[in-house]
Amino acid sequence: MAEQLVKANKGKKEFVGFVKSDKMNKTIVVAVETTTLHPLYKKYVRRIKKVKAHDEANEAKSGDRVRVVECRPISKEKCWKLAAIVERAQ
Repeated sequence: MAEQLVKANKGKKEFVGFVKSDKMNKTIVVAVETTTLHPLYKKYVRRIKKVKAHDEANEAKSGDRVRVVECRPISKEKCWKLAAIVERAQ
């Protein structure tokens, strides 16, 4: 479940995460996991951030590993869009 932050073309952020919910129409909730080094204790801490992404065709299902890309604000909380489905859930 390693998170990947990649600088895509035109300076847009790109995350890889797992779909937690696909219950909304044209929207998926993606859990993005990051690991950061604690400044004092020097241990790696896992952080999970949930982002809402636009899925125009409703093709991503819960449990899929997906890549999301930053985009213009589509609604109040949705400023990411589905770029690709990396791996399907079994």
